[in-house]
Amino acid sequence: MSDGGFAATHDVLLVGGGGAGLRAAIAIAETDPRLDVAVVSKVYPMRSHTVSAEGGAAGVIAEGDSLDEHAYDTVSGSDWLGDQDAIEAFVEEAPRELLQLEHWGCPWSRQPDGHVAVRAFGGMKRMRTWFAADKTGFHMLHALFQTSLKYDRLTRYDEGFVTRLLVDDGRVHGVVAVELTTGKIHSIGAKAVILCTGGCGKVFPFTTNANINTGDGMALAYRAGAPLKDMEFVQYHPTGLPFTGILITEAARAEGGWLLNGDGYRYLQDYDLGTPSPTPVLRSMELGPRDRLSQAFVHEVEKGRTSHSPYGPIVHLDLRHLGEKLIEAKLPFVRELCLKYERIDPVHELIPVRPVVHYMMGGVHTDLHGATPVAGLYAAGETACVSINGANRLGSNSLPECLVFGARAGRAAATYATGARPAPSSVHAQAADEVRRLERELLGHRAGTERVSRIRDEMQATMEESAGIYRAAPAMKKGVDTLAELQQRMAGVGVADTSRSFNTELVAALELANMLDVAECILRSGLEREESRGAHQRTDFPARDDERFLVHQLVHRGPDGSPRVGTVPVTITRWPPGERVYGR
Repeated sequence: MSDGGFAATHDVLLVGGGGAGLRAAIAIAETDPRLDVAVVSKVYPMRSHTVSAEGGAAGVIAEGDSLDEHAYDTVSGSDWLGDQDAIEAFVEEAPRELLQLEHWGCPWSRQPDGHVAVRAFGGMKRMRTWFAADKTGFHMLHALFQTSLKYDRLTRYDEGFVTRLLVDDGRVHGVVAVELTTGKIHSIGAKAVILCTGGCGKVFPFTTNANINTGDGMALAYRAGAPLKDMEFVQYHPTGLPFTGILITEAARAEGGWLLNGDGYRYLQDYDLGTPSPTPVLRSMELGPRDRLSQAFVHEVEKGRTSHSPYGPIVHLDLRHLGEKLIEAKLPFVRELCLKYERIDPVHELIPVRPVVHYMMGGVHTDLHGATPVAGLYAAGETACVSINGANRLGSNSLPECLVFGARAGRAAATYATGARPAPSSVHAQAADEVRRLERELLGHRAGTERVSRIRDEMQATMEESAGIYRAAPAMKKGVDTLAELQQRMAGVGVADTSRSFNTELVAALELANMLDVAECILRSGLEREESRGAHQRTDFPARDDERFLVHQLVHRGPDGSPRVGTVPVTITRWPPGERVYGR
């Protein structure tokens, strides 16, 4: 890159090529076909983490269901921290988006009469989850990707890593990115930028997330002046495979799977999962909300009723009674994963599982159209926080969230870009500074005293100890101190690899810097929230406190680089806070 200008300029630039990013790109092209759109993706789009989503996508279509019921389930599931205006917009638009995917070629599973099939999912009182066997995200991403190919004014920069947003006077004007295939550094101008980089599960040691989920978009926005919201809420999924963390979809329980403790007992009947009946229905208790199922696992460990494994305590998921025909028809990927990674056949054997970090309810603070407080900067998908998920996301809401708010962000960014001003010369100076930083600090092959892997391992261990399923102030304060020390040690990290092409050590160093920023935000925000709500459970503050904490917490980056926590109100339109209940 030269100091004199951008290597390329586009009207709208998307960072991330998964479900939210591709849906946003299509929405821009549909809104104004004259706009020049580009997608910078760390991986080839079909390798985005959306492809790993298994269970399904929620949208009202079945007879007897209603938008109000879907909205109420989502509000209640969020432990009343979801913004109800956003939730109402979401449930109204989700069925239209899912039907649009049908028209673009997504092969939804069918009932015998040809209607779209739906299955039950945790925390929802009605069957409303559309699915494509148990490879829903894979088929959705295929449909979006092949649809995006028809737009001539859409440029893709595959395998490009964005390191900085270029912001001047509160407005975004582009990015700086490393081309991973060559190691070249480019600045790319844009009138609007949409962040769609997914979650940050790799901040933790044991997660269903892919290695690419390192909170890149969250860190970019945070450093550019956009606050992060509700970062303390980290969802554990109750059924991940030991060691690998690979997800065993909630669909396995939706189809009738049972969770058994070390005694072979369906232990969830002993816990309050929010079901109004004093005698939980055995058929549906495995479909309680994810936060409460994960918490029940911890209590089973404390009671000594789990099984031992080389990777810690586990319970078992039992699908044997479902039979091979149903498993092959509706859960073929579950069987494939078990055979490949555990060498067991769920048709005949129990599946070992344990809770694993799965999803970030928090993310970049946006409005209903994906706009952040930084003009021209938008975010959608898991990297964003609208917020529809509040303190706990209901399973199968995340895929339609990518579609609904990806499309909304795309339309809003398209409108903004048509009237945006050209980038000032100061932005080019910023870009040149970032190029020099990367060349000097990372590609200069400085012999650092610290290694990425060592700091990353310590960060992940700290997060597991400080921000797990249950939390308390002493461990969280210790975690904050440890992360501050790790941030200082990052200055001593060197990149020994001298190659330019696919320098994975360089990428790991850039990702670690992002993860440390995100990890600090999670712990600082969690320390400030002195209550238990949804996925944030404080043993020192075990009750929900609506008087003090029925608010979103925003984390801003302070002048010294440390997080500052503030609050904004939760939007309540129709449903005042109440007890979380599930089932009928």
